[in-house]
Amino acid sequence: MPRFAANLSMMFTEVPFLDRFDAAAQAGFTAVEFLFPYDHPVEAVGERLKRNGLTQALFNLPPGDWNAGEKGFAALPSRFSDLKASLETALPYAKATGVKRLHLMAGIANRSERVAIEAFYKSVAWAAEFFAPHGIDVVIEPINARNVPGYFLNDFDFARDLIQELRLPNLKLQFDIYHCQIIHGDVTMRLREMMPIIGHIQIASIPSRNEPDDEELNYPFLFDELDRLGYAGFVGCEYNPRGKTTDGLAWFKPYAGVRP
Repeated sequence: MPRFAANLSMMFTEVPFLDRFDAAAQAGFTAVEFLFPYDHPVEAVGERLKRNGLTQALFNLPPGDWNAGEKGFAALPSRFSDLKASLETALPYAKATGVKRLHLMAGIANRSERVAIEAFYKSVAWAAEFFAPHGIDVVIEPINARNVPGYFLNDFDFARDLIQELRLPNLKLQFDIYHCQIIHGDVTMRLREMMPIIGHIQIASIPSRNEPDDEELNYPFLFDELDRLGYAGFVGCEYNPRGKTTDGLAWFKPYAGVRP
């Protein structure tokens, strides 16, 4: 049975960020993820997790100036010093939360440019090697061009090839089913092919990015498929609730309370 992690950047936004840990636990989630914790004291984030008995499934490394449109800088040759600094920024939060996987964002760059590809390979390898002694996986996620125009990593095959070429044990694929369906389609076959390198999965309805209970994909089938494939990781609920978060959790009730 899949282990679902509530995404606290998108769910339970009816309450302040730190209170969302409490709300997720009360709704039956045993794990959480979020985009970024860096606006909050590391001790406060760790305390909310511990208080609620929650597992931290994932969060993102610092992306640069998010409000100015930056989406990471791993593929930006001129920002390698920022990339290195971002790893140091994230490490205390990783230690406080006990997280075992961190998402490295590629940034806005042209994948047809050799310097961007070289910068991305260098940054990915550096990040994975930095976190390896801490027992932490680095995951990379292809993101569709409709949601993030110009994002460097917008192809699952490119991500797969990079992971297989670098052959770093703690470098994995973040397989967002929503993004995969928009970019490529054929989600089930890609899950079957890429399962050996998948470190994290995320879900949302397509095309609206709401609760995973209707529209293009048959999520109950996909959840069963994850069991058939032996997937033991977390499934992040990275979706925008149609209304109040708790009003849209009927899909989740059969899975509430599932723990590692």
